[in-house]
Amino acid sequence: MKTIGFLGVAHVHSPGFIKRVNERAAQFKVKAVWDSQLARAQIAAEQLSSTAVDDYHDILNDREIDAVIICSETSLHLELVEATAAVGKDVFVEKPLGMGADDAYAMQRAIDDAGILFQTGHFMRSMPVYRQLKAWIDGGTLGTITRIRHSNVHQGAIAAIFDPGRGPYADGWLWMTDPTLSGCGGFGDLGAHSLDILMWLMGDVVSVTAQVDRLLGKYDCDEYGEGMMRFANGAIGSLAAGWVDVLRPQAILVSGTDGVAYVDDGALYVQSAHLPGTDGGAWTDLPDALPHAFDLFLDAINGEDVPLISAKEAADRSAVMEAFYQAAATNSWVQPNTA
Repeated sequence: MKTIGFLGVAHVHSPGFIKRVNERAAQFKVKAVWDSQLARAQIAAEQLSSTAVDDYHDILNDREIDAVIICSETSLHLELVEATAAVGKDVFVEKPLGMGADDAYAMQRAIDDAGILFQTGHFMRSMPVYRQLKAWIDGGTLGTITRIRHSNVHQGAIAAIFDPGRGPYADGWLWMTDPTLSGCGGFGDLGAHSLDILMWLMGDVVSVTAQVDRLLGKYDCDEYGEGMMRFANGAIGSLAAGWVDVLRPQAILVSGTDGVAYVDDGALYVQSAHLPGTDGGAWTDLPDALPHAFDLFLDAINGEDVPLISAKEAADRSAVMEAFYQAAATNSWVQPNTA
């Protein structure tokens, strides 16, 4: 049995991760929980049949603890990740890795130098439709990709899901609407997943522009936005993300010189010169889903050979997202400060 500690349970995805760990209680034990607010740590510790501590070094210095889960405010990631790497414990860090390029690449260096296992919460890679698109793009089934678009939206701001009274904590998830703690607003929060998929499918980004805005004005941050990017391979990409949409019917569209593929309401559609008989209809012969990114981390620390997201990939996404916000602020095109 592997022993885990939680460094922060502030993120809105924390309850889901707690549930996943509890479902695998035969394999994993959570010994201790820390959070910047002791009350949050106590609530999570009770759910995990664990102990709340008021000093995260108690977890890092505990030799029985093999790995840590970091779901703190994004502004604390650098301190927590560097301290974790210094003691050689494997680490899951909820997305985004950093507030921007500087702290994200500092974390990458600490992780890589320590030689520890790393994972972050970009779960979409495990979904069958994206695994199929990855195989088609890499295999040339759609020809040379000219355009690609991804959308990741929900009605979080409309439904006030971040407000006090929502979730297990007294102040809800309000910190996620404070860019000094989260590093972004609605565009960056949900756009992080879109950006991961786009870069996983298409590679490095060389320049970006964006517009972000507020509709409801409920929170002191952007609520939605649109970004555009040029990939190193010449393809043009676009990204839509935010908290003020009631539906997300079309998640992704990929257009190439030999075909087109898109996902509508969860189903994959394709037409390709390299797939005889395809005419834009549904494609149902999909690869199996992989486990959620968090479960893949648990599998990895349990000794299984599973695909993980590298610290470099996570840092690159933080750098590109920072560039999107810089572009929106200056109404210009910006080159990401990737290392």
